[in-house]
Amino acid sequence: MADRARRIAVGSDERTPLTDAVIEDLSKRGYGVDLFGALSSGDANWPVVAREVAERVATRKGGQGILFCWTGTGVSMAANKVPGARAALCADAETARGARKWNDANILCMSLRLTSPTVAKEVLDAWFSTGVDESEVPNIARVKGMDSAKGRR
Repeated sequence: MADRARRIAVGSDERTPLTDAVIEDLSKRGYGVDLFGALSSGDANWPVVAREVAERVATRKGGQGILFCWTGTGVSMAANKVPGARAALCADAETARGARKWNDANILCMSLRLTSPTVAKEVLDAWFSTGVDESEVPNIARVKGMDSAKGRR
């Protein structure tokens, strides 16, 4: 079994060729994959799926997460309601690279409607090959601080 850092929580409200391609790609990269929503026998309601994946990531039971819905917007909004989740909707590799580099995003969200398996592979390549820009650590800490009541002023 892969350690926590090598586990990815993957959820969607619909199983599609895209979700199957991403799951296969993650396995080839050596990640352990925990499935949620329509990808398992769980609730396929997108807010529920997003919450489950975000809670898994935020409680450090899973290293990172990937979420899908028709536009990708709903799951990203729902996931970001969970303290500790930093979900980013990424339609291309450069957006994914920026989300990791400048925001330390821990949940990748993709659109089932717009994302092809080829683009998803490019997005995953960028996501996994990009680390945090150390000059952004103070800003990332500010965002993390917004999760607490003190930071909600």
